[in-house]
Amino acid sequence: MKTATRPVIEWVTPEQAEHYESVLGFARTLPRDTLERDREEMFSREAWNRCAEFGIQGMPIPAEFGGGGADVVTTMLGLEALGYGCDDAGLVFSINAHMWTSEVPIWTFGTAQQRERWLAGLCDGRFIGCHTITEPGAGSDAFGMKSTAKPVPGGFVLNGSKTFITNAPVADLLIVFARSGEGIGPYGISAFLVEAATKGLTVGGQLDKMGLRTSPMAEVFLEDCFVPSEALLGGEGQGGEIFQTSMRWERACIMASQVGTMRRTMEACVTYARERRQFGKPIAKFESVSDKIANMKVAVDAARALVLRVGWLMDHGRDTMVEAAVAKTFVSEAAVRTHLDAVQVFGGYGYMTEYGIERGLRDAVGGTIYSGTSEIQRRIIARGLGL
Repeated sequence: MKTATRPVIEWVTPEQAEHYESVLGFARTLPRDTLERDREEMFSREAWNRCAEFGIQGMPIPAEFGGGGADVVTTMLGLEALGYGCDDAGLVFSINAHMWTSEVPIWTFGTAQQRERWLAGLCDGRFIGCHTITEPGAGSDAFGMKSTAKPVPGGFVLNGSKTFITNAPVADLLIVFARSGEGIGPYGISAFLVEAATKGLTVGGQLDKMGLRTSPMAEVFLEDCFVPSEALLGGEGQGGEIFQTSMRWERACIMASQVGTMRRTMEACVTYARERRQFGKPIAKFESVSDKIANMKVAVDAARALVLRVGWLMDHGRDTMVEAAVAKTFVSEAAVRTHLDAVQVFGGYGYMTEYGIERGLRDAVGGTIYSGTSEIQRRIIARGLGL
């Protein structure tokens, strides 16, 4: 009998469906030690390396640079399958951050030498990347940054501080954004490829977070940090464009794994509601429970459609500024609602760490903040409507 919880692969090509199943099968083999590592805020380099060996990190990067050469929809399906089959949302988040904020900018804006130096290693797991744009006084106003890049003979000297930098404690390469000119807003900002061991760059202690605790995050400090001219990514003053390109990919793709996570949570609720009995019958027979799970099904299917629509548009060369903002807003907020309802379905057990439901809720909350808050996404949507 066909059930409402079966992973749905309709309206994608047979090759894309096969890719989904392949990634799902792999994801289910990853270590199931997330509960313990979440408590200790431990990143799994072993799982990272296994994902890279399978080809996760390199999916969207052309084969000539060491990647898998997948189109956007195929990449999204792979990330959905990873989110569905792997219960370590922090690992999945770190992989997303690495792909969209390190690989894509170098692939898109890097010189031949920069691509040769970094891309293959970022794809095969040898290197971990991150980008540093958020500052203590510039979060949503990312281009209000105070960090500076002073031109000097042979290169630039970087000064400033960054915060909430995903992957910083384990990164080999940091893309640092700093103001190198007199322009305001996105103008006058440049991006630099800075190796973690560079003198003058210091990574602070790991930050203690509410959720996504297996994804390491820290502050980054730059004090008279010299980088050579060849570290400049793109042209001087092109940092705003580089950041916007990175965000276009990130906002489009990062929610794909959330779709998989939501589906897994929904299925856990279906199983639990069928088995858990109260007042002489399964709790699934109570509309107050079944309606919540039905809403999860609506959210999952709508989320998948919105995400893959953005992927299709990107694959066909269309602008996706508004569509990506719509998907990001809906999926991130639907993920929070889904996990709040899951806690209610599981009751007291949902509140306990053992079942992983409360962890799913903690992890989901971050989705309404990272890659641009829901408020920022709504401003993008409103501007797209001419408001």
